[in-house]
Amino acid sequence: MAKNNAKLPVGQKPAALKSGEDLALEALAQSAETAETASEEELAASDKMAETLTSLQSLVERHALELEEIKSKLRDSRSSLKDVFENDPALSEAQAEMETHNLKVKERKAQLQTNPAAMSLKAKIGELREQQKELEETLSNHLVNYHSLTHSHSFDTSDGDQWEFTITAKIKPRKKHQEN
Repeated sequence: MAKNNAKLPVGQKPAALKSGEDLALEALAQSAETAETASEEELAASDKMAETLTSLQSLVERHALELEEIKSKLRDSRSSLKDVFENDPALSEAQAEMETHNLKVKERKAQLQTNPAAMSLKAKIGELREQQKELEETLSNHLVNYHSLTHSHSFDTSDGDQWEFTITAKIKPRKKHQEN
């Protein structure tokens, strides 16, 4: 280690070194100032947050009261409108006529349901729906297999086009366990 032997100019005294206690007191003073500044900032932020919260609560309350008032007016207006329709004699008469006509329509439909031609067509429709369902299930199984092999969502047709398809899954009802 090299010694520093520099001499002070004439008339100058060496700077007095501060004691450990003085240094500690200075550090505490600076810490207190920093803490005081931080406390003031926290207090200001807290006051601002409280003011914001109070304003927001006031705004929410005002809107909630206004909403209740509008709901009440809406309820009253709906009730008045319902009364207008219920108390109109022409509307009541028209509704009675409509019910009479609806009854006639139901009776005629029932007669047509028993017609041999209608019964034949209903049976044919049932058979076609069953064929459609079976073919859709078969096609779905083949498309799932095709997709698992190719990872493609389309297949080539014989005329050179591509036909797209989607894979969907349906959950079936849970089978009930039979107790022995």
